[in-house]
Amino acid sequence: QVQLVESGGGLVQAGGSLRLSCAASGSIFSINAMGWYRQAPGKQRELVAAIDSGGSTKYADSVKGRFTISRDNAKNTVYLQMNSLKPEDTAVYYCNADEVVTVAGTHEYDYWGQGTQVTVSS
Repeated sequence: QVQLVESGGGLVQAGGSLRLSCAASGSIFSINAMGWYRQAPGKQRELVAAIDSGGSTKYADSVKGRFTISRDNAKNTVYLQMNSLKPEDTAVYYCNADEVVTVAGTHEYDYWGQGTQVTVSS
Protein backbone atom coordinates (compact mmCIF):
# COMPACT_ATOMS: atom_id res chain seq x y z
CA GLN A 1 0.00 0.00 0.00
CA VAL A 2 1.15 3.52 -0.79
CA GLN A 3 0.20 6.70 1.06
CA LEU A 4 0.53 10.27 -0.15
CA VAL A 5 0.57 13.05 2.44
CA GLU A 6 0.37 16.70 1.42
CA SER A 7 1.43 19.70 3.47
CA GLY A 8 2.01 23.41 3.04
CA GLY A 9 -1.43 24.77 2.29
CA GLY A 10 -2.88 27.78 4.03
CA LEU A 11 -4.19 31.31 3.72
CA VAL A 12 -2.18 33.90 1.82
CA GLN A 13 -2.84 37.32 0.33
CA ALA A 14 -2.93 37.86 -3.40
CA GLY A 15 0.60 38.18 -4.75
CA GLY A 16 2.01 35.94 -2.06
CA SER A 17 3.66 32.54 -2.24
CA LEU A 18 3.17 29.06 -0.85
CA ARG A 19 5.08 25.82 -1.23
CA LEU A 20 3.23 22.52 -1.20
CA SER A 21 4.90 19.21 -0.46
CA CYS A 22 3.69 15.68 -1.03
CA ALA A 23 5.54 12.72 0.43
CA ALA A 24 4.84 9.20 -0.75
CA SER A 25 5.49 6.30 1.60
CA GLY A 26 5.08 2.56 1.54
CA SER A 27 6.61 -0.28 -0.40
CA ILE A 28 7.91 1.93 -3.20
CA PHE A 29 10.65 1.11 -5.65
CA SER A 30 9.95 3.99 -8.03
CA ILE A 31 7.21 6.37 -9.10
CA ASN A 32 6.58 7.41 -12.69
CA ALA A 33 4.66 10.65 -13.04
CA MET A 34 3.57 12.71 -10.07
CA GLY A 35 1.30 15.68 -10.23
CA TRP A 36 -0.77 18.31 -8.51
CA TYR A 37 -4.45 18.78 -9.17
CA ARG A 38 -6.89 21.24 -7.68
CA GLN A 39 -10.61 21.47 -7.18
CA ALA A 40 -12.44 24.68 -6.44
CA PRO A 41 -15.99 24.68 -5.05
CA GLY A 42 -18.49 23.81 -7.76
CA LYS A 43 -15.79 22.99 -10.30
CA GLN A 44 -14.20 19.85 -11.64
CA ARG A 45 -10.81 18.70 -10.51
CA GLU A 46 -8.15 19.97 -12.89
CA LEU A 47 -4.48 19.29 -13.53
CA VAL A 48 -2.20 22.04 -12.26
CA ALA A 49 1.24 20.56 -12.97
CA ALA A 50 2.90 17.22 -13.50
CA ILE A 51 6.45 15.88 -13.58
CA ASP A 52 7.75 12.53 -14.76
CA SER A 53 10.60 10.52 -13.30
CA GLY A 54 13.04 12.16 -15.71
CA GLY A 55 12.06 15.65 -14.70
CA SER A 56 9.93 16.63 -17.70
CA THR A 57 7.13 18.94 -16.66
CA LYS A 58 3.83 20.25 -17.90
CA TYR A 59 1.59 23.00 -16.55
CA ALA A 60 -1.91 24.29 -16.90
CA ASP A 61 -1.93 27.50 -18.92
CA SER A 62 -3.38 29.38 -15.96
CA VAL A 63 -0.31 28.75 -13.79
CA LYS A 64 2.54 28.88 -16.32
CA GLY A 65 5.23 31.29 -15.21
CA ARG A 66 3.89 31.40 -11.64
CA PHE A 67 4.06 27.80 -10.39
CA THR A 68 7.00 25.41 -10.45
CA ILE A 69 6.79 21.67 -9.88
CA SER A 70 9.82 19.67 -8.77
CA ARG A 71 10.56 16.31 -7.19
CA ASP A 72 13.12 14.51 -5.10
CA ASN A 73 13.12 10.91 -6.29
CA ALA A 74 15.27 9.74 -3.38
CA LYS A 75 12.61 11.01 -0.97
CA ASN A 76 9.60 10.12 -3.16
CA THR A 77 8.47 13.70 -2.68
CA VAL A 78 6.99 16.21 -5.10
CA TYR A 79 6.78 19.96 -4.51
CA LEU A 80 4.74 22.81 -5.93
CA GLN A 81 6.16 26.30 -5.54
CA MET A 82 3.34 28.77 -6.07
CA ASN A 83 4.22 32.44 -6.61
CA SER A 84 2.14 35.47 -7.52
CA LEU A 85 -0.95 33.76 -6.17
CA LYS A 86 -4.36 34.98 -7.28
CA PRO A 87 -7.78 34.57 -5.65
CA GLU A 88 -8.73 32.23 -8.50
CA ASP A 89 -6.01 29.84 -7.30
CA THR A 90 -8.14 29.13 -4.23
CA ALA A 91 -8.92 25.42 -4.15
CA VAL A 92 -8.15 22.12 -2.48
CA TYR A 93 -4.88 20.88 -3.95
CA TYR A 94 -4.37 17.14 -4.37
CA CYS A 95 -1.21 15.18 -5.00
CA ASN A 96 -1.29 12.26 -7.43
CA ALA A 97 1.09 9.41 -8.15
CA ASP A 98 0.34 8.05 -11.58
CA GLU A 99 2.21 4.73 -11.57
CA VAL A 100 4.02 3.20 -8.62
CA VAL A 101 6.42 0.30 -8.99
CA THR A 102 6.55 -1.52 -5.68
CA VAL A 103 9.48 -3.30 -4.10
CA ALA A 104 7.73 -6.55 -4.99
CA GLY A 105 7.80 -5.54 -8.65
CA THR A 106 4.11 -4.90 -9.09
CA HIS A 107 2.71 -1.83 -10.83
CA GLU A 108 0.01 0.10 -9.05
CA TYR A 109 -1.83 3.08 -10.38
CA ASP A 110 -3.50 6.36 -9.47
CA TYR A 111 -2.83 7.12 -5.82
CA TRP A 112 -4.18 10.35 -4.32
CA GLY A 113 -3.43 12.37 -1.24
CA GLN A 114 -6.10 13.70 1.10
CA GLY A 115 -5.82 17.26 -0.19
CA THR A 116 -4.65 20.54 1.28
CA GLN A 117 -6.59 23.79 1.24
CA VAL A 118 -5.09 26.85 -0.42
CA THR A 119 -6.97 30.10 0.08
CA VAL A 120 -5.87 33.34 -1.58
CA SER A 121 -7.49 36.51 -0.30
CA SER A 122 -7.85 39.62 -2.45
